[in-house]
Amino acid sequence: MNRIDENFYNLFAESKVLIDEPLSKYTNTKTGGPADLLAFPRQVDELKRMIIEAKKLALPVTVIGNASNLIVRDGGIRGLVLILVELNKVSIVDKNVTAEAGASLIDTTEAAYRASLSGLEFAAGIPGSVGGAIFMNAGAYGGEISEVADSVTILTRNGEIRVYQNGDLDFGYRHSRIQDENDIVLSANFKLQSGDKKDIREKMDDFNFLRASKQPLEYPSCGSVFKRPKGHFTGKLIHDAGLQGFRIGGAQVSLKHAGFIVNIGFATASDYLAVIKHIQKTIYAKFQVQLETEVRIIGENN
Repeated sequence: MNRIDENFYNLFAESKVLIDEPLSKYTNTKTGGPADLLAFPRQVDELKRMIIEAKKLALPVTVIGNASNLIVRDGGIRGLVLILVELNKVSIVDKNVTAEAGASLIDTTEAAYRASLSGLEFAAGIPGSVGGAIFMNAGAYGGEISEVADSVTILTRNGEIRVYQNGDLDFGYRHSRIQDENDIVLSANFKLQSGDKKDIREKMDDFNFLRASKQPLEYPSCGSVFKRPKGHFTGKLIHDAGLQGFRIGGAQVSLKHAGFIVNIGFATASDYLAVIKHIQKTIYAKFQVQLETEVRIIGENN
């Protein structure tokens, strides 16, 4: 631990801050090198103070949500890494569901269901956090977060709290303004509609059944790896290229769904990245289609 890291660690002696913590313990792929410092802020004020002190120390800050659609390279991440799972409150007033950034989408959809509110059913099985869902405009089965997010409260890297309305967020396919400005999502308010509780449950169950039957949930993975190219289905391209089952180290193109790369045993982030590169190269050579990654890839190489 260098002097700057030590200064930050000492400033937050009462907080949950870990040193040289392997991020493979937290990513859905079960891969990734260490974070110099890994913190779990429990309140917004604590998070704000961490951001302000890190800036004073010129300490880089990376927020990784719950690391579901993420690959952390094997060299890990320098500086401070934040996981916001402690900021996970979900509250409901009338037809508005407000969820903190660390709340899981699954928990948020269940809360909406219990209140007989419809609109979030498509997200019932998405294994991400609310903050991550806003960051990348998560979507599934014809629905997107942008369709139900009414407003989002963010923290700038200067420690300023702001509220953005939906129209301010520049939502697009797997994109939001948050990516461009590097803000930190604190919470999101979802404006939903009253619905029949039985119908809401049936939709959620149907989506979860489809997910379980088509996706390799039995293995660690980073979820959908590539964005859908215009006019094509990614999984079909990979299947038609004969890449289903292709493997490097412990990372394999799923036999169940070609759009997923799974960790079948002791994979490294380098294995994942090598498989991704091979897929991109092969698909372009065979079909002249350039696959872009949907998964976020961060950190340093060994």
